[in-house]
Amino acid sequence: MKQNGFYAQSGGVTAVINVSACGVLETARMHGDRIGKIYAGRNGIIGALTEDMIDTSQETDEAIAALRHTPGGAFGSARYKLKGLDENRAEYERLIEVFRAHDIGYFFYNGGGDSMDTAHKVSQLGTELGFPVTCVGIPKTVDNDLPVTDTCPGFGSVAKYVAVSIMEAALDVASMAKTSTRVFILEVMGRHAGWIAAAAGLAGKDPGSAPHIILFPEIPFDRGRFLKRVSDSVQRHEYCVVAVSEGTRHPEGRFLAEAGTRDAFGHAQLGGVASTVAGLIQSELGLKYHYAIADYLQRSARHIASAVDVEQAYAVGEKAVELALDGHNAIMTSVVRTSDSPYRWHIGHVGLEKVANQEKMMPREFITEDGFGITEACRRYLEPLIQGEDYPPYRDGLPCYGGLRNVAVPAKLGD
Repeated sequence: MKQNGFYAQSGGVTAVINVSACGVLETARMHGDRIGKIYAGRNGIIGALTEDMIDTSQETDEAIAALRHTPGGAFGSARYKLKGLDENRAEYERLIEVFRAHDIGYFFYNGGGDSMDTAHKVSQLGTELGFPVTCVGIPKTVDNDLPVTDTCPGFGSVAKYVAVSIMEAALDVASMAKTSTRVFILEVMGRHAGWIAAAAGLAGKDPGSAPHIILFPEIPFDRGRFLKRVSDSVQRHEYCVVAVSEGTRHPEGRFLAEAGTRDAFGHAQLGGVASTVAGLIQSELGLKYHYAIADYLQRSARHIASAVDVEQAYAVGEKAVELALDGHNAIMTSVVRTSDSPYRWHIGHVGLEKVANQEKMMPREFITEDGFGITEACRRYLEPLIQGEDYPPYRDGLPCYGGLRNVAVPAKLGD
């Protein structure tokens, strides 16, 4: 007898996480003879823990299709990390209890390394408790730091946004540098890995073009060398454009802009490195500056999404359902690159134990010897990921994004 499925979104959302949801839901509907309803967690995994789930079968085909061009998290996401089985077995047992009550035999978890760890543990505990659950992870993170997969859906679009933003801002600054702003700083996401900061380098194809400096988490911040590079850039070009990763660190490992608090995952809360860098430039060099923090704008910019990213986001969701129905368990779908030029790829899969709680940093060979730019090898890796445009429909000059009814699944259990 066919069982139902459960889909949840986890962590920070992206411009294309709903594309993966669309891939899951449309593929499941195509295989309605083998899989029952797909329930979605309201606010991610919390929806399963609290038995607050959404019946996606109540949505029209048109509403599901609209997810393909809609940013944000259609069902709600959450920064909530389940601890290890030894530390908090009760939460995992609660998940199995809810899955059993609603005859959920498939678990599709759309997230990063922490989410893959959760899916892995659920696959283990379900079997132990006599209710096996087929668990398939679907990669998602703008940080591009999941190992094994060539890239993570969500990254290509944020990379495109950052590269375009740097290019446009540089033209603005260059046109006013003689009498106004000399330094512009763009802060981008990336706590431990500098992939997004590296993407800014795609804007600078010619010698002397912006960004003139990229600050990576992987390269310890050298105050003296940085200030000299800023000064040299202003002398040569009249202006300097800096892309800085939020995770840029001092040589001893402390973040440049650590706020002193921690988020739900136990990560240090970062307090705005662009302001810190700008203050240093002002106090030491006396140059007029402006800075911007891309923040949520970079990860929600569906209007400028990479067509490659959209296609891959759908494919990892689609393949997750197909692999689950073929009997694969405790795996994550992945993007496998077979050629840089022309860019060719296909969807593969990897065991969850190989990606759970893991991070993929920038290879040193992707960063120039001076630590302030990207190499040609990095450019060859990045450029295919930002190719093509996949514009949403527009109405009255604005993107026309979709919305769901999100009808609740009747609860069967108590608290």
